[in-house]
Amino acid sequence: MDTQLTPGVYRARQFIRKFHSTYREIDAAADAGVIERLRHGWYATPGADPAVVAAVRTGGVASCVTALIRHGLWIAPGYDDEIHVRKSKHGELDGIRHCHMFGPVPATPDAVDAIPVALACAARCMTPEHWIAAVDSALNQGKVTMAELDDVWGITPAWVRNMLDRCDGRAQAGTESIVRVRLRALNFHVQVQPYIADVGRVDLLVGRLIIECDSTQHHGSPTLRRNDYRRDRKALIGRWPVIRVDYHDVLHNWPAILADIRAITGTDLHRRRRQTS
Repeated sequence: MDTQLTPGVYRARQFIRKFHSTYREIDAAADAGVIERLRHGWYATPGADPAVVAAVRTGGVASCVTALIRHGLWIAPGYDDEIHVRKSKHGELDGIRHCHMFGPVPATPDAVDAIPVALACAARCMTPEHWIAAVDSALNQGKVTMAELDDVWGITPAWVRNMLDRCDGRAQAGTESIVRVRLRALNFHVQVQPYIADVGRVDLLVGRLIIECDSTQHHGSPTLRRNDYRRDRKALIGRWPVIRVDYHDVLHNWPAILADIRAITGTDLHRRRRQTS
């Protein structure tokens, strides 16, 4: 499980271990303004993550979407306009909005919640398809496994299990996850990351229709775009029609995209040949 974060906010014991300090030295540094005392037992070093500082100062820890972003997961736009805070078992946030996770409330050992705990909170804050995309991202990056999620969560509510059953760690991007979830909900048979001879791996395949879900990260450079053009040519030579979408398309133009997919899959263009694996 991925736990390597350095937000610059520590419990006193963590501070002592990391910087080989003593409680007296920590208090002296805080009194001198070298470090900041956020609340009892919690300290921030210069340059600490402002969102994490704010979360701890209010009486909780950074969790939910705020934590997932800091773990480097793909998160749909629109969730980072506020700080998501989880309070400890006995903590009080003085009326500040905080996130509620399903299941037993664990301790708050770190300033930023671990991925399984943050996902448990995010299940209530995100839409199902956005949450599935976040889980896909964690699985794909190897930052968590299904076994680790089950171990931390224990018995999950049916509504969470329903979402979890639709997750797929093969997805390379959040947009791909969302398109897959939407199409399968409409009873399309969708293959994930299949291999096509002379083309390579593609994001999604519906019959013979290749659906590539582009992102700036994976398709933004001239070299990557040229490779996309080459793959598209090879696909057309092999009679594999290709459509490309990005998150803006999926978010704002989904009815038109879906209409195009239906138009293509309603013809012989998408009938499969045995060239995928």
